[in-house]
Amino acid sequence: MSNQKFEYLLRLADNVLVLSQRLSEWCGKGPALEEDMALTNVALDLIGQARFWFSYAGEIEGAGRDEDQLAFLRDAHDFHNILLVEQPNGSYADTLARQFYFDTWHFLLLQKLVESSDQRIAAIAEKSLKEVSYHVRRSGDLIVRLGDGTAQSHAMMQAAVNELWMYTGEMFQGDALDKAMAAQGIAPDLASLREPWINHVQEIFQEATLIVPPLNAWMQKGGKQGVHSEHLGYLLAEMQFLQRAYPAATW
Repeated sequence: MSNQKFEYLLRLADNVLVLSQRLSEWCGKGPALEEDMALTNVALDLIGQARFWFSYAGEIEGAGRDEDQLAFLRDAHDFHNILLVEQPNGSYADTLARQFYFDTWHFLLLQKLVESSDQRIAAIAEKSLKEVSYHVRRSGDLIVRLGDGTAQSHAMMQAAVNELWMYTGEMFQGDALDKAMAAQGIAPDLASLREPWINHVQEIFQEATLIVPPLNAWMQKGGKQGVHSEHLGYLLAEMQFLQRAYPAATW
């Protein structure tokens, strides 16, 4: 069981670590100063959450690996994040669509993890939920502002939500590990999150005058099993460079 829990904790950690790294790429390049600071703060929230998950994973593994080693000394095929979070930033519309899809799912997941039979997971989820409650409100508000904005912002937002839709299905597809965690009361049945996720997406898109992509569309998958897009390798090469070039470097 401990090995299963370790692998599940890595999934939770990898999701927020990779997305945090993506968001950090916007630092100093945001479309407005307020947005630049807000997006950087979201990235910092996510990296903080990653540290909690990695630290607990290291304890469960019992091999002496800490949060830094788990983050910086694993190769792409050893990462188990969903494919959505590793997709390139693209335009600001692309970044916001990716963030909104993830934030909505993340919020619903954490709400369930607060009820986990593992008290450490429940505590981390409760602390993270306070931050993610802000994330999901913020990204939803921005989707509405841009979707129901100018003709150009509307067109860019619609194109972004359409393009990234194929990566949303993986969030609700449970494999053997997800089912084992649900059976033990550690994590929820992922399929149970789909309906409330869709309801929130539809509500926000209606206000944003955006069209919801087909609910039965074909979906990408594989990230949780270590099968990633080419983008993750480039992201990790940048993120892990210092630790790889100067092993065990300290400030």
